[in-house]
Amino acid sequence: MASNVLTKRADATTKGNLVRVKPEPEAPKPKKGRGFSLFALLDKYANVDALFEHGVPLKFMPHVLFLTGITLFYIGNTHFAEKTIRKIDKVKIETEDLRADFTTLKSEYMEASKQSEVARNVAPLGLIESSSPPYQVIVPEDEY
Repeated sequence: MASNVLTKRADATTKGNLVRVKPEPEAPKPKKGRGFSLFALLDKYANVDALFEHGVPLKFMPHVLFLTGITLFYIGNTHFAEKTIRKIDKVKIETEDLRADFTTLKSEYMEASKQSEVARNVAPLGLIESSSPPYQVIVPEDEY
């Protein structure tokens, strides 16, 4: 006969709402004396076994789900904040590089726009610097 086929056993008792028999407590195990343990303290002072005697208490489920949701939100918020901080650091480094490039280009432009540099750069084109000072052209008012 196949092992996955359900058969009715002759000694099967009828199922119904029966009183659950509480197992007798076992004799306490001797302590190892290893030192301080947080879980041993929790087990000693928090009577968690009494909560789960008759199964999972559903009256605490909304609170557990609420705390789980808050915890997930907190973890997600932390990851988002760390990612934002990494982006800010990357932008700061890029800004410093651009500021250094700007300063270099500005100093090169100021150097290239000096009168002596301009005169040296246009000399191959045949342009020379004027030796006479500029003069003002005066136009009489009746010419307009």
